[in-house]
Amino acid sequence: MADGFIRWYRKSGATSVFAEQVSLFEAHGMSLAHPARKQAVVLDIEGEQVFMPQEELGRLLGLRIAPLTMEWWLTADTNVIDEYTYQPFGCEIQTLWLDGLYTEEMQLVEAAVIAATTQLPMPTHAVVIDRLGTSDPDDWDSLMLYDGANVPRFPDVVIAQEPIAEKIMGATPGLTKGSVGGCLTRLAPARQA
Repeated sequence: MADGFIRWYRKSGATSVFAEQVSLFEAHGMSLAHPARKQAVVLDIEGEQVFMPQEELGRLLGLRIAPLTMEWWLTADTNVIDEYTYQPFGCEIQTLWLDGLYTEEMQLVEAAVIAATTQLPMPTHAVVIDRLGTSDPDDWDSLMLYDGANVPRFPDVVIAQEPIAEKIMGATPGLTKGSVGGCLTRLAPARQA
């Protein structure tokens, strides 16, 4: 088991693509509805579970008025917490926490997010995959959102649009570069490629 995260930066369009994301994640084995309760689960400010219809959660996310924390389900006992926030200049950020997942489960979550980066209609700016939590998710915001120059300690994989990828490659020696599709570049340490 490992503690880590996936931080996904995506442009926010006029229309939410959350329903499409739910379908795509379900195709990869991640369900928004709890397998036994058959409803989506949102965490309140105290971390307590609040059950609601999937459609209602989609409506709340579409309003873009406040961050929401929800759970994706791999099994009735295994979940992935997803913090969903909006930036005022039109960017959605999802942070999926990998805490407590086994390697195969982490790979399943990674595959779902990577598939979504190229298959959803809203463009992805970047995805940070940090399986062990060697960096802090917030440390990436300056580089990904504000054209910052500081590159945090490199995690397992970064998938980014070309200007960001070039900046990371210039600051981090020993990375390999490959295409993911959808104008995105995959960066990883040479030993992992």
